[in-house]
Amino acid sequence: MMDTPPRRIASFLPAATEMACALGLEALLVGVSHECDHPASVREKPVVVRNAVEMAAMGPSEIDAAVSARLEAGESLYAVDETLMRALEPDLILTQDLCQVCAPSGNDVTRLLFSLGKKPDVLYFTPRTMSDVDDDLRRLGDATGRRTEADTLLVRNRRRLDAVERRIANVTKRPRVFFAEWVDPVYCAGHWVPEMIERAGGEPILACPGADSVRVLRDDVMAAKPDVIIVAPCGYSLSGAITQAGRLGLTASRMYAVDANSYFARPGPRLVDGVELLAHVLHPDVAERPAGAETGFRELL
Repeated sequence: MMDTPPRRIASFLPAATEMACALGLEALLVGVSHECDHPASVREKPVVVRNAVEMAAMGPSEIDAAVSARLEAGESLYAVDETLMRALEPDLILTQDLCQVCAPSGNDVTRLLFSLGKKPDVLYFTPRTMSDVDDDLRRLGDATGRRTEADTLLVRNRRRLDAVERRIANVTKRPRVFFAEWVDPVYCAGHWVPEMIERAGGEPILACPGADSVRVLRDDVMAAKPDVIIVAPCGYSLSGAITQAGRLGLTASRMYAVDANSYFARPGPRLVDGVELLAHVLHPDVAERPAGAETGFRELL
């Protein structure tokens, strides 16, 4: 824990913003990234991080090419508003050092710190599994004097996961699931997503649990014979996933588009909602539809 709890927090990462709000720290957030949108009230916060490249009008293949080009050139995908950061004077920055595509990472933050008069503490999140996400929540709780709140939330989430496990305990078939994190080119989700699929009663295929997402060939996906394909392009809500599903070029007897931003792409408290949603999608006869999940997934015909 810091010597004294922070009073002004800047979050460069949507998952970190969600964690902070879940611990009752929303009032201390003085700046967020342009992608922070949950809870909805954080959209009113000053935006201190934006995309360095405007991607709104690009298709998935164009985005992949633009991202690859900037990373190969050693350029960041994000622009931090250093003038605003100096004015806000945060004493704690929340960011990540896992994926250069997700938010400003270590090198970006190091450059920023040189430009700030008042040097804030920095809390880096680098989760690869659901257990790592829990550890990050504890670390945030320790750093902000909210460890009790963090432990309470983790106990509640553990009970929800246990309830999912009980519901699917007697299923006789675990469907083979391909989880598409990107559609052109095709990427299979890694990190915590394979574990989410397993907890929901599925068998992840072509995935590397706890490791980076991997680019795969469409022929390899079809050769693996998935029973279910989940379309969850990183950075997109349900409507975007539905639109991009048509570009995937894959078929299975059951296909679903899901809200990646809310339930899968951001390593925060709502991953538990994602497990509950997946359990219903994979085993609707034994796992009821979670409350509020109407906007979380759509079956694709």
